[in-house]
Amino acid sequence: MGLSAVTVLGVDRPGVIAAVTGSLAGCGANIQDSTMTLLGGHVAMMLLVSGDLSPEDLRRRVSASDLVVTASAVEARRHFGARSTGLPNGRGHVLTVHGPDRPGIISAISAELAAVGGHITGMSTRLTGRLYVLIADVELPEEVDVADLAGRLAAVGSGLDSEITLRRVESHVL
Repeated sequence: MGLSAVTVLGVDRPGVIAAVTGSLAGCGANIQDSTMTLLGGHVAMMLLVSGDLSPEDLRRRVSASDLVVTASAVEARRHFGARSTGLPNGRGHVLTVHGPDRPGIISAISAELAAVGGHITGMSTRLTGRLYVLIADVELPEEVDVADLAGRLAAVGSGLDSEITLRRVESHVL
């Protein structure tokens, strides 16, 4: 059984996710991991799909006149269904940004996080009028001084006329 990365971009409309996922299920493909969002009136999907079809066959099965679909073979980087190891001692954080839109916001923030070995594991941005909002899930190595990093991020935010906050995510056992 192979693993493929499938991306789909198209104009948002009712039923588009049902059509794409129905096409995959109809050919026996299993969605193992996915993310889907709306971007400026377009639906964007990224899916890791397992099954016996080649990436080209998957692309053909999912294609529609109003969708741009890509598919590529990939190797699994983790065992699906296994508990995520994450980082020790609850090192997960949420970073938020609120301020005016301008080029370089994501670049400045991600560079500051990368400098301490931080890893963005998920991110969403929205522009509402002139207000730019960013929310990111961040994992930090245990040795990072979170208070110092929060101060450095606040300084970056000040230079961007934005407020940047970093807060720890409390882990809960479900």
